[in-house]
Amino acid sequence: MDENYYKRIIAINLKRLAYEHNKSQAQISRDLGINKQTLSTWMNGERIPRMKNIDVLCEYFNCKRTDILEPYLPKPLESFTAFERNIILAYRNAPDAMQDAVLVLLGMKK
Repeated sequence: MDENYYKRIIAINLKRLAYEHNKSQAQISRDLGINKQTLSTWMNGERIPRMKNIDVLCEYFNCKRTDILEPYLPKPLESFTAFERNIILAYRNAPDAMQDAVLVLLGMKK
């Protein structure tokens, strides 16, 4: 996998963990003493945090490294085929406008 893949995975997972813990980027930055711009680059998939920062984030969110570094698939998705999982991951990584277009095509949004 290339670096951009990992940037996207980490960004998605950090956003998910922040949401699950009801934390804003500003709160996380303040709580951990991490520069807001640095945290933003991680959460927007522009840069990859160093491993020591991954460990700090793991401690903060009370999670494992894999929860940040590997694709997140909820339990029910484990029964899907690899192709189906790739479609879901591609959708999650797509820009908002593209996600909206997919929902329109599927008849799930007007």
